[in-house]
Amino acid sequence: MAVELVESPNGRMVEVQVTGKLSKEDYEHFVPRTEELMQNGKVRILFSMHEFSGWEMGALWEDIKFDIKHFKDIDRLAMVGDKKWEHGMAMFCKPFTTAKLQYFDQSEIDQARAWLAED
Repeated sequence: MAVELVESPNGRMVEVQVTGKLSKEDYEHFVPRTEELMQNGKVRILFSMHEFSGWEMGALWEDIKFDIKHFKDIDRLAMVGDKKWEHGMAMFCKPFTTAKLQYFDQSEIDQARAWLAED
C-alpha cells in the first residue's frame, strides 16, 4: 500500500492519494497531519484511488472512527477513482459527513481539483 499526502499551499486542501489496500498503519501516516489542518477550520479533501483494492479490517475501523470524529470538519470531499464500486462507495459515504461530496473518474482529476477550489 502506498499513501501520499499532498497539501495545498494555503493548508485548506489536502490530497490523499492511495493505491493498493489501506492498512491501519496508513491511517497513522495521514490522519495526524489532516487533523492538524482541521484545527484551523474546515478542510477540503481529494481522496484519489488508483488501483485501489479497499481496506484491511483494522483500516476500516480507523476510517469509521475518523468519519465519526470529523463529521463536520470537512467542507468538500472529492473522491476520484477508476472502478464502478468506488463510485458506489462514494454515494454510500454521504450520510456519514456534512461535507459536499462528489465522485470523479481518474480522467477527471483536474475537474475534481477545480471543484474543491471553488468558493
